Amino acid sequence: MEQRRVAFHTLGCRVNQYETEAMKHLFEARGYQIVGETDPADVYVVNTCTVTGLADRKSRQYIRRMKKANQDAVIAATGCYVQTEPETLRQIEELDILLGTNHKYEIVDVVEERLARRAGRAGGAAAGETDEKVVRIDARQYLNEFVEAGKVTAPDGKTRANVKIEEGCDRYCTYCQIPTARGPVRSRKRENILRESRDLIDAGFKELILTGINTALYEDLPGLLSDLDRMEGDFRVRLASLEPTVVDAPFVARLIESERLCHHLHLSLQSGSDTVLKRMGRRYGRKEYLEIVKVLRDIDPLFNITTDIIVGFPGETEEEFEETLSLAEKVAFGKIHVFKYSRRPGTKAAVMPDQVPEPVKKERSARLQALGDRLMADYHRLHLGTEQRVLVEEQGNGLWTGYTNDYTKAFIRSDEDLHDQFVTGSVVDADESGIIVIR
Repeated sequence: MEQRRVAFHTLGCRVNQYETEAMKHLFEARGYQIVGETDPADVYVVNTCTVTGLADRKSRQYIRRMKKANQDAVIAATGCYVQTEPETLRQIEELDILLGTNHKYEIVDVVEERLARRAGRAGGAAAGETDEKVVRIDARQYLNEFVEAGKVTAPDGKTRANVKIEEGCDRYCTYCQIPTARGPVRSRKRENILRESRDLIDAGFKELILTGINTALYEDLPGLLSDLDRMEGDFRVRLASLEPTVVDAPFVARLIESERLCHHLHLSLQSGSDTVLKRMGRRYGRKEYLEIVKVLRDIDPLFNITTDIIVGFPGETEEEFEETLSLAEKVAFGKIHVFKYSRRPGTKAAVMPDQVPEPVKKERSARLQALGDRLMADYHRLHLGTEQRVLVEEQGNGLWTGYTNDYTKAFIRSDEDLHDQFVTGSVVDADESGIIVIR
């Protein structure tokens, strides 16, 4: 029998990337071949995101495009968009399977049932049977357990690996659907995190990225970092992101006592204006954010702080936007991910007055992005003359590339095979693209 093929299309965050890897393992364990997302396949899986309207649209487009590529393929969708907008997706004729947050790891069984039914009908064994959609979606109040995916020990590449430690969020920012999509907070059992981490280190991975929907809500993050500090091996630990809605300066000071923790935090700001932050339902202001920054930069002046910022939130005035620009300058971010506010159904912000016109959002996005690019170049230049340890990932155009402890992209010229190795050298040049390191 010819080996069946399955393709994946993943949108959104690191958690989605981790969960896609888990689903790939499940299919491989049943004998499926994993192929590229646009390659011919018997099964196409789209792991959706609903942070923006663009993510919703991309999910729908992929579903329809792949069905056109192979009319006989089974098309399955899972992820946050499925959980929040199931009725919208039910209307997509090309879609066969919808699996909500707590059902995505049932995907192989559901797919094989669908393939078997189709094969039986083709052989005349199920005359009159219709191909109704399979829909398994629980309401939020039933999303109360952390669902284990089994071992996830071989992500793409062999350098960095995501380790999911937490699921869900209960912050309910006024613009965000994620608490609805992911449910309440559930922490993964520590022994399972440590077992997966040990397997990844034994497999040769050098960096573990602890991730979750709201990582800081894990039940004992400082304790987990202490356990990882005691684990043998030459590896480092990175936190995917932290929410200042959860952490404060004393909490962050405890975290960075970890010996393995990288000197880089993605600390979501969303706005530099106290009045906008209040409308967003964020539980901090400029003062509290800067207190966290001070703790980090007192430890290491090169501590890299990256962030997300939303422009054009309902009611945002030019003065409030200028407050965001001024705070970005003050923090001196290493990178800013700029998002135009996207109206999400069912959120408080969607019905707020004074929605900002699209041309204004576009103009402010461009200004903030230009500032972010300049700040990133400035941050890279601060590394000139320093010694940096780089985890090398790949080679291209005669240069090896990788990332420093503080998540600065580094370029190294060498004829040696440096793949998946730590390399230490001096920084001799820097610009907006990264730093040049000489061994």
